[in-house]
Amino acid sequence: MNIDRALKEAMSIAGAVGAALVDYESGMSLGTLGGGDWLNLDVAAAGNTEVVRSKLRVMSTLGLNDDIEDILITLHRQYHLIRLLRPAKRTSTLFLYLVLDRERANLALARHQLKRIEADLIV
Repeated sequence: MNIDRALKEAMSIAGAVGAALVDYESGMSLGTLGGGDWLNLDVAAAGNTEVVRSKLRVMSTLGLNDDIEDILITLHRQYHLIRLLRPAKRTSTLFLYLVLDRERANLALARHQLKRIEADLIV
């Protein structure tokens, strides 16, 4: 599946408000869908690159020999889910970013669906 299709699939997840595919090295979005006046996905994507970079630095400092599957940020009204992509050669610097409305979302199901989208995504 290509980027546009992946973002459309992400937006079909119950409670989805916005989705983006982001490069955490540059902080740039490769594509976005959804969002709106109160959710600028390009700004949010760039900001969340700092979250990913910070966690990777901490893991390196601690000598953890592991990979990040996803990062969850829970707000009072929203879930922000960051799912790092796993290429065969472990060289990807991309993540899927999904914003969910907590009242309408099922977090477990959203994580499962985002994992499926990641598996089918070809960049």
